Amino acid sequence: MKKFRKVLDGLTTSPGTIGSPTCGSAASTPTAAPTPREIDVQEMLVSENFQICKTVRHGFPYQPTALAFDPVQKIVAIGTRTGGIRILGRPGVDCYCQHESGAAVLQLQFLINEGALVTACADDTLHLWNLRQRRPAVLHSLKFNRERITFCHLPFQSKWLYVGTERGNTHIVNIESFILSGYVIMWNKAIELATKTHPGPVVHLSDSPKDEGKLLIGFESGTVVQWDLRVKKADFRIYYDEAIHSVSWHHEGKQFMCSHSDGSLTMWNLRNTTKPFQITFPHGKVGKDGRKESCKPILKVEYKTSRNSEPFIIFSGGLSYDKAGRRPTLTIMHGKAITVLEMDHPIVEFMVLCETPYNNEIQEPYAVVVLLEKDFIVVDLTQSNFPIFENPYPMDIHESPVTCTAYFADCPPDIIPILYSIGAKNKKTGYSQKEWPVSGGTWTLGSQTYPEIIITGHADGSIKFWDASAITLQMLYKLKTSKVFEKPKPSEGRAADLAEEDPFAVQMVSWCPHSRVFCVVGISAHVILYRFSKYDGNTQIVSLDLRLQGDGEDPVSPSETENNPCFSDPSCHSPQHPPASPGCGTPDGAKDSNQCLKVKSRPVRMPPGYQAELVVQLLWVDGEPPQQITSLDVNSAYGLLAFGNCNGLAVVDYIQKSILLCMSTLDLYGAADPYQRLTRSPRKNRQSTSDFCMRGLSNFYSDSKKRIRTSYQSLTELTDNQVSMDMERSKSPTSDHVNGHCTSPTSQPCSAGKPRLPVGPEGPRLTRRGPGRPPFRKAQSAACMEISLPVSHTEGYASRRAMLQQLHGVSMYSHDEHHTTSYCWTERESRENSFSRSRSSSVSSIDRDTKEAVTTLQFGESYGRKNDALPSPCLWVGTSLGVALLIPISIPTDHEERLEEALTVGPSGGVLMLKGSILRFASLDCGGSLIQSPYEVWRDPNAPEDPDRPRRRKLVNFSPSSSQEACGDGHLAVVCSEKQAKVFLMPSQTCLFVHNITESSFVLRADVVSVCNSICLACFCANGHVMTLSLPSLRPLMDVNYLPLTDMRIARTFCFTNGGQALYLSSPTEVQRITYSQEMCDNLQEMLGELFTPIETPEAQNRGFLKGFFGGNAQNVDREELFGEAAAGKASRSLAQHIPGPAGMEGMKAAAGGVVGDLARARIALDERGQRLGELEERTALMMTSAETFSKHAHELMLKCKDKKWYQL
Repeated sequence: MKKFRKVLDGLTTSPGTIGSPTCGSAASTPTAAPTPREIDVQEMLVSENFQICKTVRHGFPYQPTALAFDPVQKIVAIGTRTGGIRILGRPGVDCYCQHESGAAVLQLQFLINEGALVTACADDTLHLWNLRQRRPAVLHSLKFNRERITFCHLPFQSKWLYVGTERGNTHIVNIESFILSGYVIMWNKAIELATKTHPGPVVHLSDSPKDEGKLLIGFESGTVVQWDLRVKKADFRIYYDEAIHSVSWHHEGKQFMCSHSDGSLTMWNLRNTTKPFQITFPHGKVGKDGRKESCKPILKVEYKTSRNSEPFIIFSGGLSYDKAGRRPTLTIMHGKAITVLEMDHPIVEFMVLCETPYNNEIQEPYAVVVLLEKDFIVVDLTQSNFPIFENPYPMDIHESPVTCTAYFADCPPDIIPILYSIGAKNKKTGYSQKEWPVSGGTWTLGSQTYPEIIITGHADGSIKFWDASAITLQMLYKLKTSKVFEKPKPSEGRAADLAEEDPFAVQMVSWCPHSRVFCVVGISAHVILYRFSKYDGNTQIVSLDLRLQGDGEDPVSPSETENNPCFSDPSCHSPQHPPASPGCGTPDGAKDSNQCLKVKSRPVRMPPGYQAELVVQLLWVDGEPPQQITSLDVNSAYGLLAFGNCNGLAVVDYIQKSILLCMSTLDLYGAADPYQRLTRSPRKNRQSTSDFCMRGLSNFYSDSKKRIRTSYQSLTELTDNQVSMDMERSKSPTSDHVNGHCTSPTSQPCSAGKPRLPVGPEGPRLTRRGPGRPPFRKAQSAACMEISLPVSHTEGYASRRAMLQQLHGVSMYSHDEHHTTSYCWTERESRENSFSRSRSSSVSSIDRDTKEAVTTLQFGESYGRKNDALPSPCLWVGTSLGVALLIPISIPTDHEERLEEALTVGPSGGVLMLKGSILRFASLDCGGSLIQSPYEVWRDPNAPEDPDRPRRRKLVNFSPSSSQEACGDGHLAVVCSEKQAKVFLMPSQTCLFVHNITESSFVLRADVVSVCNSICLACFCANGHVMTLSLPSLRPLMDVNYLPLTDMRIARTFCFTNGGQALYLSSPTEVQRITYSQEMCDNLQEMLGELFTPIETPEAQNRGFLKGFFGGNAQNVDREELFGEAAAGKASRSLAQHIPGPAGMEGMKAAAGGVVGDLARARIALDERGQRLGELEERTALMMTSAETFSKHAHELMLKCKDKKWYQL
């Protein structure tokens, strides 16, 4: 706790600016002024209350590459191209691990029922993971130096791992020590000496179900060798003309099946290996000419037997090439029946789940786990129609690419059950009735649980509500915003080329959980307001159209200075006049003003849930599209909706369905404009500046335009480097045209000079952009943005401008960058994105044609003017110039008057200045507690009327004057920008605290959140730093370099919430949740699920005396005698390098901890000891039988030779 003495009245001077920290550091101390009065603010938070760590990752693993299943523990592991591992069990058991190298995972192998996992990565390294702890860790690593790993096989209950390589060799690794054995199967020993060609890489390894001492090796060229491990030679060799992709044994070990590159399946019998006894083309048809159709390769086949039915043959691929565009398939052959399951995405891997882990027993398959490129499904094999199981994991976050996110912690407890009950009515049917087969691990509800909801907006206009309580994720309710509009008609000509492919994409949302009012902003510059109802409704959707378009944005046409590509000196700029204010409502004289989307004009039947009530659209004006909306806020107590863009601000009364305010940002100032804005010269035509800048770029980078102007789906399929390269190529020093708006790092106007344009035969032409979205609008998909952000000081301004352009879709200027720039645009500089700067001392004037965007809005009770005695409803407006405006609003208090009388808005309130674009507002009382915005208690708009009890609005108001006994009237206003934070005393507007958050970078997200029953200011910077500042003193509490490099996807989706939590989209398909609370980090272990559960290994079936007598039992082999150092020697040190992990096997066993774990391990150890004793007893019995047989033969030989002389022998 700490006391702070600050000025409360009578002071107009603000404290000096604090020293500038570097690299996002916030190590400065706020400055205090002398105080005539004192207040005590007890700040409870200290640095020890904060620690940042990842909690859980939700969604589908991005770019999966490998799959594994533990049939005893019943957990599944998925490897990815970026080196990640997702381990899944029962709902709640979900763990994410990451290889430090980031190399792609090629293969996964569980140590069945051992609580360990082996991963083989693309950097030719093997890793052993310990799964007996809630946070898995690497125990050992083995790096191959001279050979590349292609395939791994670990027999059940064996500690020796077979590793096949690209050279065709097979190495053996001891799992316990993770050291190579000296036993090596060289490729030239495996094949015949007469063979002149290399057999290719090893693509398959498996031990024979009949004899563990026989290893089946499959080579890519079509060669299959069975190697006798005891005598170190090949039993047989098979040579086939077609390449092999996979091999699968029959459980008796007498035959096996191969899949080939020509779409064929071959069956081989060990009695005759000269040729296959069966060759089938499951999908190959014979044509009229007698030729078989060519088929695609069968990439994998599984041959599983069943006790009560025909065996299952399951494979992927093998379709004929005759039909283009056919979906990927999984084929199930059961007897004579062939079932083809079409998949929505390519198949990465599949595994058949069987009842037994032993490969020499009847398998009894019951399900198939199929890993697709963008989905994860499980097929039920026990039913003839092969239904799929309902997936309990949130694998469909990316069903449509995510474009925005919102996170709400500590919601009203009744909201989740209501959303779930309504969403459950629309669930799909036809799933298997059996329980989800991946049911391993244990998970219990933690002690710290409270209602949490995550909202995701998507490219197709859909919105999903997720229950995120207790670090789980379950979809509650899905809302489709596209149902509000008529289906867009297909455009023709150039309009079709520029038309928005995802016109309903969600850009931002605003939600009040208490009043259940929900507001959505779409990419087509539309706002939809929803009200929640538990009843059906037949509603007429009200539509309001308005202009929020500047009129003075036309560039100068090319003139005699066309050949000069460089910008002129700023001192030579022509005088400019301020832009005209946008019109309010639909203009009467605009002939071509039209809507982006058409709202349904007929009454619409709406099911229970969120029902659209009002749609506000910005109009096209003179063939120019409206600028995207950059800020939004809705308040149910006031019945008001506010939004803004780079042109101005609009306030809508959604109760009376009227527009209260539609004004340019410049007109909001009135006489209180803090800048001296110079006039501009008249324009010669009405073409937009954005079109002027875009024209040359679109022609110059036509190939990049075609690549980037694609759908969200195709963009997400590009790799990070490709997208980054394409986006970098599409930049220029004078424009950042991702959204079709002219932007420079210093907001230099395009009209100040003329970039060099391609000149055709008719000379230079300026063509006006027709209807349709500006090019590159697709890049705003949060799921597909992969633009790396430089954080160095020399590139900071350029990166910041480019990033804000993509974040908000507007041209913005921040008054902390008071310098001019001289550019010379050449092809080389445009491609290399090079910049040259020259600073100026201009501080108080803006002599450039810039747009001041509205970057944030918030309704609340405050003092609109310095002389106000009582708080009143106000609207806080933050702009990209670092100006915070306070607009008072007059709202009638009587219910009837509120429904009929017009509201008045007076944009003549206070003006506060900060450095950088404004990001967030908050209000505190003089005790340092957060003042919530007022809201209306939810009431069902479609509920039946009660004549005895008329329906009236019930408001909950958090007035600043309600808790001011200690310090009189007034409250504290917290304003955070992308550069600094300030705390003002209202109504005097005195700056009490100021803190420079960063100088070399800029803040992307900021919010006032509650942590440990107190509040703080949380910030996320573009350089990856996560910071927290105390309130109201703005003391730095935490500064962690959490993300070394960031990208646009994270920037658009990162959001903080109460309870010390945050989230962001870590990949196009995954949501990563983090915590910055020490308390939650301490309790995280008990919140996570246990991956390993002590389970007895099922016993092998007793095959009976007769089968054992006639050789039916599998022969065991002592691999230690074959592969141990005593028999095989040591491997070459240069072949592989052993890298010890943080703990050895002893550390792994100790890490499990707990009395239950000790007892379970003791029980397992006793079982293993009993099993060894049983094996010893069997060996003793065999030795006794052998001794008796030897004695019998010796006795017979003695009797035969007893009467013979020595010379007769």
